Amino acid sequence: MAPKRTSSKRAALDEVTALKEDKEAQVKAAKDSPLSELSGSEREEKPKKKRAKKPPVTPLDPSVPTNKEVPEDLSPFPRPPEGCVRISAWNVAGLRASEKKGFSRYVNAEDADILVVTETKVPELSLPALDDRYEYRYWGDHVKKGHAGTAIFSKIKPLNVTRGFQASEEVTAADSEGRMITLEFENSYVVGTYVPNAGNGLKTLPEKEKWNRAFEVYLRELDAKKPVIWCGDLNVVPTPIDIRNWKTNYNKSAGCTDAEIDGFKAQLDPEEGSGHQRLVDVWREKHPDLEGHYTYYSYKFQCREKGIGWRLDYQVVSERLLPNVKACEIRAEIWGASDHVPIVLDIEGPL
Repeated sequence: MAPKRTSSKRAALDEVTALKEDKEAQVKAAKDSPLSELSGSEREEKPKKKRAKKPPVTPLDPSVPTNKEVPEDLSPFPRPPEGCVRISAWNVAGLRASEKKGFSRYVNAEDADILVVTETKVPELSLPALDDRYEYRYWGDHVKKGHAGTAIFSKIKPLNVTRGFQASEEVTAADSEGRMITLEFENSYVVGTYVPNAGNGLKTLPEKEKWNRAFEVYLRELDAKKPVIWCGDLNVVPTPIDIRNWKTNYNKSAGCTDAEIDGFKAQLDPEEGSGHQRLVDVWREKHPDLEGHYTYYSYKFQCREKGIGWRLDYQVVSERLLPNVKACEIRAEIWGASDHVPIVLDIEGPL
């Protein structure tokens, strides 16, 4: 004898029956709908695409250090070949601040014959590492405290020292920030510059273009007399491989506009038939296809850790001096005392 159904079982059966009838009604309604003429695949909703997870951003060179200051145990760099002069250029982003984070440790380790320091942000500053090593010390004039500024420290006595353009009225405002110093030696000129920035939103690009034109004239005048060694922060990235994110910065960010790039190229390559000689971006000449080697990494957004940089600092020489160049290297390991790293030139002397 079959067991009696309980009320709970009936309720369950009723629920199943109701669901079945509801399903049949939905199917009938679908058949009566105009959409029923569509194929099953057309009626089905397209599956939503899942967003692919972005891979983690890693430095282009994983060996690049990310320390917060120049290491205290920094070893001396190898000396240049016999008879060579070493010239180092470094934007220190404020000399007082840089000194607190190891500036002098680098000065001692590099022991360059000539040290060009840009963006000093001080009219003058006494530091034992500089005062004890360099007999000849030159600071840019009219430097506003906390802004711009260039200084050159030399073991070799120059014949003459020139600050600024001297007689160029159109660049008076930029030049008054102590952006350029020229040392004349027996066989060459050494020019240290902190080229103006085009500013946020490219607001000061017109002023920079004036500076570039005036400086081109100045370079030609010097080079007509003696070969030139030009170094410092030139605030320009001439090619896509000189910056990590070219597409997002091209013609949008200071240093990465056609106007600035063309200005730099004009400074290096004189017009054909002008009688002037070329100048050469030495590091790029020595490393024509090398990517991922930069001299500037913004402190923002962990750019150093992510390998997001710009090559803004240069050693440029008159082309006829190129055979005398023995080395040109970016000191990528000197990180922490500035948002820039030094660039070093070894060139056969005497200057």
